[in-house]
Amino acid sequence: ITPEAVPTVRRNCSKCKEKREFINSMKFRVNANGKNVDVWLIYRCKKCKHSWNLTIYERKKPAKIAPQEYELFMENDAELASQYGNDIEFLKRNNAELR
Repeated sequence: ITPEAVPTVRRNCSKCKEKREFINSMKFRVNANGKNVDVWLIYRCKKCKHSWNLTIYERKKPAKIAPQEYELFMENDAELASQYGNDIEFLKRNNAELR
């Protein structure tokens, strides 16, 4: 079975000031912090488009991330974004309320 779309999540939107549906943007944010990197999957509020960064890696040495996966993060690979967005356990670990 292959899902047609990634699930949305519900969370408080700091701009709307209430709980809203957030949609997977299918894009990653990679940020270097000294010798470490952070990687997030970006979600957007369905109503106002305010962003929420769902943590994939935090303060991780780049050498500890598989080179192929790191390259896919840098390319905003839609398949990898979908894979993370469909991983229910991963979403729950990040306190994402599934819709």
